[in-house]
Amino acid sequence: MAQSSIEWTEMTWNPTTGCDKVSAGCKFCYAEVMSKRLKAMGIEKYQNGFDIKIHEEELKKPYSWKKPRVVFVNSMSDLFHPDVPVDFIQKVFKVMKENPQHVFQLLTKRPEILKYYDSEGWLDWSHNIWMGISVEDERVMDRIDLLRDTNARVKFLSCEPLIGPLPNMNLEKIDWVIVGGESGRKPRPMDTDWVTDIKDQCKKANVAFFFKQWGGTNKKKTGRELEGRTWDEMPIIAENY
Repeated sequence: MAQSSIEWTEMTWNPTTGCDKVSAGCKFCYAEVMSKRLKAMGIEKYQNGFDIKIHEEELKKPYSWKKPRVVFVNSMSDLFHPDVPVDFIQKVFKVMKENPQHVFQLLTKRPEILKYYDSEGWLDWSHNIWMGISVEDERVMDRIDLLRDTNARVKFLSCEPLIGPLPNMNLEKIDWVIVGGESGRKPRPMDTDWVTDIKDQCKKANVAFFFKQWGGTNKKKTGRELEGRTWDEMPIIAENY
């Protein structure tokens, strides 16, 4: 586990590492860059670089966390990558369900795999497992429908990096939307109108809205205020949701 600087979570937990690119949002993948750095530092967990690797030993760790936490699962991977065996995914779900004091946030760019596994009854959802999908521009808006059709109790969208407008989204059964601009050496620009439109869509649909950052080459300088304030809304979910 590791404490996280990501604004919408508290810590990260990586039972798998590695991934590969599937859409435009992956172009400047921070996890790929970080994996190379960690490999160069001699960190054993990342000696395979950004190839998919399963870490069975990680499954024990959540049982040792005493204080309730908000946990981003696989910040360095995608649990629904086709090279991750479904039986290992089921083990991860079992760990999350058996630790209901924590909130586990999952994020994938492969909702077609997520939906298939869910439709087969292979995923055991509980109230503390939040399922998200990445939606960076209009070309991948169909991912929202795939997420909506799953049995996840809490569903959210991560519109980061937002590299295009997302007009007229169907936010039915969506609980939370995160928006953020790209950061790094060559970030693609994010238009203010794209952000405010998503915020307005969330308000109209009564969906929690979280604005993470403007991004850019100096994300600390550009900050995370929108319309003169920060937006840190989170979904309020009861256990019987």
